[in-house]
Amino acid sequence: MLDWSDTETAAASVASAPALVTAPRPATRLKLEPVDPTGLGTIDRTGGRVSVDEKRMINCRADVNQLLPLKYKWAWEKYLAACNNHWMPTEVSMQADIALWKSRDGLTEDERRAIKRNLGFFAASESLVANNIVLAIYRRLTNPECRQYLLRQAFEEAVHTHTFQYIVESLGLDEGELFNMYREVPSITDKAAWALRHTQHLDDPSFQTGMPEGGQAFLRDLVAFYVVFEGMWFYTGFAQILSLGRRNKMVGIAEQYQYILRDESIHLNFGIDVINQIKIENPHFWTPAFQEEVRGMIREAAELETAYGRDTMPRGFLGLNAGLCEQYMHFIANRRCAQIGLAAVFAETENPFPWMSEAMDLKKEKNFFETRVIEYQNGGALGWE
Repeated sequence: MLDWSDTETAAASVASAPALVTAPRPATRLKLEPVDPTGLGTIDRTGGRVSVDEKRMINCRADVNQLLPLKYKWAWEKYLAACNNHWMPTEVSMQADIALWKSRDGLTEDERRAIKRNLGFFAASESLVANNIVLAIYRRLTNPECRQYLLRQAFEEAVHTHTFQYIVESLGLDEGELFNMYREVPSITDKAAWALRHTQHLDDPSFQTGMPEGGQAFLRDLVAFYVVFEGMWFYTGFAQILSLGRRNKMVGIAEQYQYILRDESIHLNFGIDVINQIKIENPHFWTPAFQEEVRGMIREAAELETAYGRDTMPRGFLGLNAGLCEQYMHFIANRRCAQIGLAAVFAETENPFPWMSEAMDLKKEKNFFETRVIEYQNGGALGWE
Protein backbone atom coordinates (compact mmCIF):
# COMPACT_ATOMS: atom_id res chain seq x y z
CA MET A 1 0.00 0.00 0.00
CA LEU A 2 1.29 3.45 -0.85
CA ASP A 3 1.53 6.10 1.83
CA TRP A 4 0.92 9.57 0.40
CA SER A 5 0.98 11.44 3.70
CA ASP A 6 4.63 10.98 4.63
CA THR A 7 7.32 13.58 4.23
CA GLU A 8 9.15 12.08 1.27
CA THR A 9 9.02 13.95 -1.97
CA ALA A 10 6.00 13.47 -4.20
CA ALA A 11 8.27 12.36 -7.02
CA ALA A 12 9.66 9.52 -4.91
CA SER A 13 6.17 8.44 -4.00
CA VAL A 14 5.03 8.39 -7.61
CA ALA A 15 8.10 6.41 -8.59
CA SER A 16 7.05 3.62 -6.19
CA ALA A 17 3.54 3.38 -7.66
CA PRO A 18 2.47 0.57 -10.01
CA ALA A 19 3.34 1.43 -13.59
CA LEU A 20 0.46 2.85 -15.57
CA VAL A 21 -0.18 1.53 -19.05
CA THR A 22 1.25 3.68 -21.81
CA ALA A 23 -1.05 5.19 -24.39
CA PRO A 24 -1.83 3.14 -27.51
CA ARG A 25 0.22 3.88 -30.58
CA PRO A 26 -1.25 6.48 -32.94
CA ALA A 27 -2.22 3.73 -35.36
CA THR A 28 -4.72 2.37 -32.84
CA ARG A 29 -8.12 3.62 -33.89
CA LEU A 30 -10.23 5.58 -31.43
CA LYS A 31 -13.85 4.68 -32.00
CA LEU A 32 -15.83 7.90 -32.33
CA GLU A 33 -19.18 6.23 -32.79
CA PRO A 34 -21.40 6.02 -29.70
CA VAL A 35 -20.48 3.21 -27.33
CA ASP A 36 -22.44 1.71 -24.49
CA PRO A 37 -20.27 2.24 -21.40
CA THR A 38 -22.67 0.42 -19.07
CA GLY A 39 -22.31 -3.08 -20.48
CA LEU A 40 -26.10 -3.39 -20.48
CA GLY A 41 -26.58 -3.02 -24.22
CA THR A 42 -27.34 -5.71 -26.77
CA ILE A 43 -24.61 -8.32 -27.10
CA ASP A 44 -22.62 -7.85 -30.29
CA ARG A 45 -22.73 -11.38 -31.73
CA THR A 46 -20.24 -10.52 -34.48
CA GLY A 47 -17.89 -8.34 -32.49
CA GLY A 48 -15.16 -10.91 -32.00
CA ARG A 49 -13.12 -11.46 -28.88
CA VAL A 50 -11.82 -8.43 -26.99
CA SER A 51 -8.03 -8.20 -27.10
CA VAL A 52 -6.03 -6.59 -24.35
CA ASP A 53 -5.01 -3.74 -26.69
CA GLU A 54 -8.66 -2.79 -27.18
CA LYS A 55 -9.32 -2.30 -23.48
CA ARG A 56 -9.46 1.30 -22.31
CA MET A 57 -10.54 3.23 -19.24
CA ILE A 58 -13.46 5.01 -20.95
CA ASN A 59 -15.24 5.01 -24.33
CA CYS A 60 -14.69 1.34 -24.92
CA ARG A 61 -16.83 -1.70 -25.64
CA ALA A 62 -17.99 -3.04 -22.29
CA ASP A 63 -20.37 -5.89 -23.02
CA VAL A 64 -20.79 -8.13 -19.99
CA ASN A 65 -17.44 -8.41 -18.17
CA GLN A 66 -14.31 -8.99 -20.25
CA LEU A 67 -12.05 -9.29 -17.21
CA LEU A 68 -9.32 -11.43 -18.78
CA PRO A 69 -6.82 -10.76 -20.13
CA LEU A 70 -5.97 -8.06 -17.60
CA LYS A 71 -4.62 -4.81 -18.97
CA TYR A 72 -4.39 -2.66 -15.83
CA LYS A 73 -2.78 -5.00 -13.31
CA TRP A 74 -2.53 -2.15 -10.77
CA ALA A 75 -6.33 -2.10 -10.54
CA TRP A 76 -6.50 -5.83 -9.87
CA GLU A 77 -3.72 -5.58 -7.28
CA LYS A 78 -5.65 -2.88 -5.43
CA TYR A 79 -8.74 -5.09 -5.46
CA LEU A 80 -6.73 -7.93 -3.88
CA ALA A 81 -5.16 -5.57 -1.33
CA ALA A 82 -8.60 -4.27 -0.37
CA CYS A 83 -9.90 -7.82 0.13
CA ASN A 84 -6.93 -8.55 2.40
CA ASN A 85 -7.82 -5.48 4.49
CA HIS A 86 -11.29 -6.74 5.37
CA TRP A 87 -12.66 -5.65 8.75
CA MET A 88 -15.97 -4.89 10.45
CA PRO A 89 -16.63 -2.15 13.03
CA THR A 90 -18.32 -4.44 15.55
CA GLU A 91 -15.02 -6.28 15.96
CA VAL A 92 -13.63 -3.24 17.78
CA SER A 93 -14.46 -2.81 21.47
CA MET A 94 -16.21 0.44 22.37
CA GLN A 95 -16.45 -0.08 26.13
CA ALA A 96 -13.55 2.22 27.05
CA ASP A 97 -15.00 4.91 24.80
CA ILE A 98 -18.44 4.54 26.37
CA ALA A 99 -16.97 4.92 29.86
CA LEU A 100 -15.00 8.02 28.85
CA TRP A 101 -17.95 9.59 27.04
CA LYS A 102 -20.27 9.03 30.02
CA SER A 103 -17.71 10.38 32.48
CA ARG A 104 -18.43 13.97 33.51
CA ASP A 105 -14.78 15.03 33.35
CA GLY A 106 -13.51 12.56 30.75
CA LEU A 107 -13.58 14.93 27.78
CA THR A 108 -13.65 18.68 27.36
CA GLU A 109 -16.54 20.34 25.55
CA ASP A 110 -14.20 21.18 22.67
CA GLU A 111 -13.22 17.52 22.34
CA ARG A 112 -16.86 16.44 22.38
CA ARG A 113 -17.71 19.03 19.73
CA ALA A 114 -14.91 17.82 17.44
CA ILE A 115 -15.95 14.18 17.84
CA LYS A 116 -19.59 14.88 17.03
CA ARG A 117 -18.71 17.10 14.07
CA ASN A 118 -16.44 14.32 12.80
CA LEU A 119 -19.16 11.72 13.05
CA GLY A 120 -21.69 14.02 11.39
CA PHE A 121 -19.41 14.83 8.47
CA PHE A 122 -18.21 11.28 7.87
CA ALA A 123 -21.67 9.69 8.17
CA ALA A 124 -22.95 11.77 5.24
CA SER A 125 -19.70 11.73 3.29
CA GLU A 126 -19.39 7.97 3.02
CA SER A 127 -22.90 7.85 1.55
CA LEU A 128 -22.05 10.61 -0.94
CA VAL A 129 -18.95 8.72 -2.05
CA ALA A 130 -20.90 5.46 -2.37
CA ASN A 131 -23.58 7.19 -4.45
CA ASN A 132 -20.92 8.64 -6.72
CA ILE A 133 -19.32 5.23 -7.26
CA VAL A 134 -22.58 3.41 -7.99
CA LEU A 135 -24.49 6.10 -9.88
CA ALA A 136 -21.69 7.80 -11.82
CA ILE A 137 -18.17 6.33 -11.85
CA TYR A 138 -19.11 2.68 -12.36
CA ARG A 139 -21.35 3.59 -15.30
CA ARG A 140 -18.64 5.57 -17.09
CA LEU A 141 -15.53 3.40 -16.58
CA THR A 142 -15.47 0.73 -19.28
CA ASN A 143 -12.62 -1.30 -17.81
CA PRO A 144 -13.64 -4.45 -15.89
CA GLU A 145 -10.53 -4.57 -13.67
CA CYS A 146 -11.38 -1.10 -12.40
CA ARG A 147 -15.02 -2.04 -12.03
CA GLN A 148 -14.01 -5.02 -9.92
CA TYR A 149 -12.21 -2.68 -7.54
CA LEU A 150 -15.16 -0.27 -7.52
CA LEU A 151 -17.45 -3.07 -6.35
CA ARG A 152 -15.10 -3.69 -3.44
CA GLN A 153 -14.84 0.03 -2.69
CA ALA A 154 -18.62 0.36 -2.66
CA PHE A 155 -18.77 -2.38 -0.02
CA GLU A 156 -16.10 -0.61 2.02
CA GLU A 157 -18.10 2.62 1.92
CA ALA A 158 -21.04 0.65 3.35
CA VAL A 159 -18.77 -0.67 6.11
CA HIS A 160 -17.66 2.88 6.90
CA THR A 161 -21.26 4.07 7.13
CA HIS A 162 -21.93 1.08 9.39
CA THR A 163 -18.99 2.22 11.53
CA PHE A 164 -20.57 5.60 12.27
CA GLN A 165 -23.91 3.99 13.02
CA TYR A 166 -22.14 1.63 15.43
CA ILE A 167 -20.32 4.49 17.17
CA VAL A 168 -23.47 6.61 17.47
CA GLU A 169 -25.40 3.66 18.87
CA SER A 170 -22.60 2.65 21.24
CA LEU A 171 -22.23 6.13 22.74
CA GLY A 172 -25.96 6.70 22.87
CA LEU A 173 -25.72 9.88 20.79
CA ASP A 174 -28.62 11.77 19.25
CA GLU A 175 -29.06 10.00 15.90
CA GLY A 176 -31.08 12.84 14.39
CA GLU A 177 -28.42 15.39 15.29
CA LEU A 178 -25.51 13.40 13.89
CA PHE A 179 -27.10 12.12 10.70
CA ASN A 180 -28.59 15.51 9.77
CA MET A 181 -25.47 17.62 10.22
CA TYR A 182 -24.92 17.53 6.45
CA ARG A 183 -27.81 20.00 6.08
CA GLU A 184 -27.83 21.71 9.48
CA VAL A 185 -24.14 22.58 9.99
CA PRO A 186 -23.00 25.09 7.33
CA SER A 187 -19.34 24.00 7.24
CA ILE A 188 -20.47 20.44 6.45
CA THR A 189 -23.29 21.46 4.11
CA ASP A 190 -20.91 23.62 2.05
CA LYS A 191 -18.60 20.68 1.40
CA ALA A 192 -21.41 18.26 0.55
CA ALA A 193 -22.98 20.77 -1.85
CA TRP A 194 -19.61 21.40 -3.52
CA ALA A 195 -19.11 17.68 -4.13
CA LEU A 196 -22.63 17.05 -5.42
CA ARG A 197 -22.14 19.59 -8.19
CA HIS A 198 -19.61 17.26 -9.77
CA THR A 199 -21.90 14.21 -9.79
CA GLN A 200 -25.40 15.43 -10.55
CA HIS A 201 -24.91 16.29 -14.23
CA LEU A 202 -23.26 12.90 -14.91
CA ASP A 203 -26.66 11.34 -14.25
CA ASP A 204 -28.02 12.98 -17.41
CA PRO A 205 -29.01 10.12 -19.77
CA SER A 206 -27.44 12.01 -22.69
CA PHE A 207 -24.08 12.46 -20.94
CA GLN A 208 -21.12 10.91 -22.80
CA THR A 209 -17.38 10.94 -22.20
CA GLY A 210 -16.26 10.62 -25.82
CA MET A 211 -15.85 14.32 -26.53
CA PRO A 212 -13.52 16.64 -24.58
CA GLU A 213 -16.34 18.40 -22.71
CA GLY A 214 -17.77 15.14 -21.39
CA GLY A 215 -14.35 13.63 -20.71
CA GLN A 216 -13.30 16.67 -18.72
CA ALA A 217 -16.56 16.59 -16.76
CA PHE A 218 -15.83 13.00 -15.80
CA LEU A 219 -12.30 13.92 -14.76
CA ARG A 220 -13.74 16.73 -12.60
CA ASP A 221 -15.90 14.16 -10.86
CA LEU A 222 -12.91 11.89 -10.23
CA VAL A 223 -10.85 14.78 -8.86
CA ALA A 224 -13.73 15.96 -6.66
CA PHE A 225 -14.29 12.59 -5.03
CA TYR A 226 -10.93 10.83 -5.07
CA VAL A 227 -8.46 13.72 -4.81
CA VAL A 228 -10.56 16.14 -2.74
CA PHE A 229 -13.16 14.19 -0.79
CA GLU A 230 -11.14 11.08 0.06
CA GLY A 231 -7.68 12.55 -0.40
CA MET A 232 -8.07 15.90 1.39
CA TRP A 233 -11.31 16.41 3.30
CA PHE A 234 -11.11 13.21 5.32
CA TYR A 235 -7.65 14.03 6.64
CA THR A 236 -8.61 16.78 9.09
CA GLY A 237 -11.00 14.36 10.78
CA PHE A 238 -8.41 11.60 10.77
CA ALA A 239 -5.86 13.89 12.41
CA GLN A 240 -8.33 14.99 15.11
CA ILE A 241 -9.53 11.54 16.11
CA LEU A 242 -6.15 9.83 15.85
CA SER A 243 -4.64 12.61 17.96
CA LEU A 244 -7.17 11.76 20.67
CA GLY A 245 -6.28 8.09 20.35
CA ARG A 246 -2.57 8.83 20.75
CA ARG A 247 -3.45 10.33 24.13
CA ASN A 248 -5.46 7.26 25.13
CA LYS A 249 -8.82 8.94 24.58
CA MET A 250 -11.65 7.38 22.54
CA VAL A 251 -9.35 4.51 21.61
CA GLY A 252 -12.12 2.43 20.03
CA ILE A 253 -13.13 5.20 17.64
CA ALA A 254 -9.45 5.90 16.91
CA GLU A 255 -8.86 2.24 16.05
CA GLN A 256 -11.79 2.23 13.65
CA TYR A 257 -10.55 5.46 12.06
CA GLN A 258 -7.21 3.76 11.50
CA TYR A 259 -8.88 1.02 9.50
CA ILE A 260 -10.91 3.57 7.57
CA LEU A 261 -7.71 5.52 6.85
CA ARG A 262 -6.09 2.34 5.56
CA ASP A 263 -9.06 1.78 3.21
CA GLU A 264 -9.09 5.41 2.10
CA SER A 265 -5.39 5.29 1.27
CA ILE A 266 -6.07 2.60 -1.33
CA HIS A 267 -9.18 4.45 -2.56
CA LEU A 268 -7.07 7.55 -3.09
CA ASN A 269 -4.28 5.73 -4.88
CA PHE A 270 -6.75 3.91 -7.12
CA GLY A 271 -8.46 7.18 -8.06
CA ILE A 272 -5.15 8.86 -8.84
CA ASP A 273 -4.12 5.94 -11.06
CA VAL A 274 -7.47 6.12 -12.88
CA ILE A 275 -7.10 9.87 -13.45
CA ASN A 276 -3.55 9.51 -14.70
CA GLN A 277 -4.44 6.58 -16.97
CA ILE A 278 -7.33 8.52 -18.54
CA LYS A 279 -4.91 11.40 -19.10
CA ILE A 280 -2.48 9.06 -20.88
CA GLU A 281 -5.19 7.67 -23.14
CA ASN A 282 -6.94 11.01 -23.72
CA PRO A 283 -4.28 13.76 -23.63
CA HIS A 284 -6.66 16.13 -25.44
CA PHE A 285 -8.75 16.29 -22.26
CA TRP A 286 -5.83 17.58 -20.16
CA THR A 287 -5.50 21.05 -21.66
CA PRO A 288 -3.63 23.88 -19.91
CA ALA A 289 -6.94 25.65 -19.25
CA PHE A 290 -8.45 22.51 -17.74
CA GLN A 291 -5.38 21.98 -15.56
CA GLU A 292 -5.82 25.48 -14.14
CA GLU A 293 -9.48 24.73 -13.51
CA VAL A 294 -8.54 21.61 -11.54
CA ARG A 295 -5.96 23.57 -9.55
CA GLY A 296 -8.72 26.05 -8.73
CA MET A 297 -10.92 23.19 -7.53
CA ILE A 298 -8.19 21.96 -5.20
CA ARG A 299 -7.55 25.44 -3.83
CA GLU A 300 -11.27 26.04 -3.24
CA ALA A 301 -11.59 22.65 -1.56
CA ALA A 302 -8.71 23.48 0.79
CA GLU A 303 -10.44 26.74 1.75
CA LEU A 304 -13.69 24.88 2.52
CA GLU A 305 -11.75 22.43 4.66
CA THR A 306 -10.06 25.29 6.51
CA ALA A 307 -13.52 26.67 7.36
CA TYR A 308 -14.55 23.22 8.59
CA GLY A 309 -11.43 23.05 10.78
CA ARG A 310 -12.29 26.39 12.40
CA ASP A 311 -15.82 25.17 13.03
CA THR A 312 -14.76 21.89 14.62
CA MET A 313 -11.94 23.43 16.67
CA PRO A 314 -12.80 27.02 17.58
CA ARG A 315 -10.25 26.97 20.41
CA GLY A 316 -8.11 23.89 19.69
CA PHE A 317 -7.21 20.98 21.93
CA LEU A 318 -4.44 18.48 22.59
CA GLY A 319 -1.87 20.32 20.51
CA LEU A 320 -4.27 20.68 17.58
CA ASN A 321 -5.79 23.89 16.31
CA ALA A 322 -7.40 25.24 13.16
CA GLY A 323 -4.15 26.91 12.08
CA LEU A 324 -2.21 23.65 12.13
CA CYS A 325 -5.03 21.90 10.27
CA GLU A 326 -4.92 24.63 7.61
CA GLN A 327 -1.17 24.13 7.25
CA TYR A 328 -1.73 20.37 6.98
CA MET A 329 -4.37 20.92 4.30
CA HIS A 330 -1.96 23.09 2.28
CA PHE A 331 0.66 20.37 2.55
CA ILE A 332 -1.83 17.70 1.47
CA ALA A 333 -3.23 19.85 -1.37
CA ASN A 334 0.23 20.35 -2.83
CA ARG A 335 0.90 16.62 -2.62
CA ARG A 336 -2.32 15.81 -4.44
CA CYS A 337 -1.44 18.29 -7.18
CA ALA A 338 1.94 16.63 -7.67
CA GLN A 339 0.34 13.18 -7.87
CA ILE A 340 -1.83 14.18 -10.86
CA GLY A 341 0.85 16.25 -12.56
CA LEU A 342 -0.15 19.77 -11.53
CA ALA A 343 1.83 22.66 -10.10
CA ALA A 344 1.35 23.31 -6.38
CA VAL A 345 -1.45 25.67 -5.37
CA PHE A 346 0.10 26.86 -2.10
CA ALA A 347 3.54 27.90 -0.96
CA GLU A 348 5.71 24.99 0.09
CA THR A 349 5.05 24.00 3.70
CA GLU A 350 6.06 21.26 6.10
CA ASN A 351 3.77 18.51 7.33
CA PRO A 352 2.76 19.51 10.89
CA PHE A 353 1.50 15.98 11.62
CA PRO A 354 4.29 13.56 10.58
CA TRP A 355 2.87 10.98 12.98
CA MET A 356 -0.04 10.47 10.59
CA SER A 357 2.23 8.27 8.48
CA GLU A 358 2.72 5.93 11.43
CA ALA A 359 -1.03 5.84 12.08
CA MET A 360 -1.54 4.56 8.55
CA ASP A 361 0.78 1.59 9.03
CA LEU A 362 -1.27 -0.68 11.28
CA LYS A 363 1.35 -3.42 11.27
CA LYS A 364 3.42 -1.25 13.59
CA GLU A 365 0.55 -1.09 16.06
CA LYS A 366 -1.13 -4.47 16.21
CA ASN A 367 -2.49 -7.38 14.26
CA PHE A 368 -6.13 -6.42 13.81
CA PHE A 369 -7.28 -10.01 13.49
CA GLU A 370 -5.88 -10.81 16.93
CA THR A 371 -7.99 -8.09 18.58
CA ARG A 372 -11.45 -9.04 17.40
CA VAL A 373 -14.31 -8.57 19.80
CA ILE A 374 -16.89 -11.34 19.66
CA GLU A 375 -19.57 -9.59 21.71
CA TYR A 376 -20.11 -5.92 22.40
CA GLN A 377 -22.50 -3.72 24.28
CA ASN A 378 -23.72 -0.31 23.26
CA GLY A 379 -24.33 2.67 25.44
CA GLY A 380 -27.98 1.82 25.98
CA ALA A 381 -27.13 -1.69 27.21
CA LEU A 382 -24.74 -0.64 29.97
CA GLY A 383 -25.73 0.64 33.37
CA TRP A 384 -24.05 3.72 34.82
CA GLU A 385 -23.99 4.76 38.46
